[in-house]
Amino acid sequence: MLRSVLLGFSGGIDSSAAVEELRQSGYRVVALTLDTTGDENMVATARKQAAQLSVEHYVKDVRADFQQKIIDYFISSYASGRTPAPCTMCNPLIKWHHLLLEADRLGIDHIATGHYFNVEECDGRYYVARALDSRKDQSYYLWGLSQEVLRRVVTPMGQKIKSDINPANARSKESMGLCFLRGVGYGDFIAQNCPKALRRGEVVNTLGEVVGTHDGIALYTIGQKRGVVGGAVVGIDAEHNRLIVGENRDLYKATLEVGACNIVNEDELLSSPDVWVVVRGLGRNPEGFAKLIEPIESGYRIALDDPAWAPAAGQPVVFYRGNRVLGGGILERYY
Repeated sequence: MLRSVLLGFSGGIDSSAAVEELRQSGYRVVALTLDTTGDENMVATARKQAAQLSVEHYVKDVRADFQQKIIDYFISSYASGRTPAPCTMCNPLIKWHHLLLEADRLGIDHIATGHYFNVEECDGRYYVARALDSRKDQSYYLWGLSQEVLRRVVTPMGQKIKSDINPANARSKESMGLCFLRGVGYGDFIAQNCPKALRRGEVVNTLGEVVGTHDGIALYTIGQKRGVVGGAVVGIDAEHNRLIVGENRDLYKATLEVGACNIVNEDELLSSPDVWVVVRGLGRNPEGFAKLIEPIESGYRIALDDPAWAPAAGQPVVFYRGNRVLGGGILERYY
């Protein structure tokens, strides 16, 4: 009897390729498309592609959940001077959460997506791990997946090289950017959905002297120079609706405080001398291992061997040891 797997399915290049990979591995594939924004074209495309591939297909409406947990979070983060990472939140809270719920409802043991990553088991614990294709590796965005999810995951794209996949087998192109923006700039999206987040305010230098004005803190992030008077954005004072500008040297930070963490094995995280810290966003990642990781009330404090450039509150901070993801969290403070 074939093993069954429930596959998150958009009808795009990667999820279509995942169908064939899973079938070749001996699985009966059932496809699930999550309707997050009411995009009828996306749903219709997924239905057509599932039919083309002869895959049993379901659609689940998760718009209300997505609005509350992702879109509202995205808007409120920018309005409060933070730099959100909606994709890294969507994975555990929406995509994999609903895959697991529907797999249980349908009596299916395994779940999968078209993400490029692997899962490794070590001493009874499951870890997200880097994909073979380093250019497409998406392990950074999956640090929030729970053990409940990971123990049931199959990774059809973990050992695939993206350039080897034939795009002609898919009905939609590879998705780029944030799905809910639908081609609208994020500033325009915030203006449409939360205009009060775009109040004009002062731009000050590191001495507190006013050097200009801005059009709303939601339009800026740490390290930004474009459209900024007096240097680069080195701080965002949401309470006083101010941007703080300074020089490039002001953007290097050697200590990070991380909260809202998901850690597979805290003992390994705190005792290993070879933990690599990844902070993606506008800035440059630190080179080298963490000098010190220590628990604090809100999560962890990390002393970096090499300072990170332009870290911003709200960005994910992910801990690697070799190819394995030990966990991650959200950046709260840096200095």
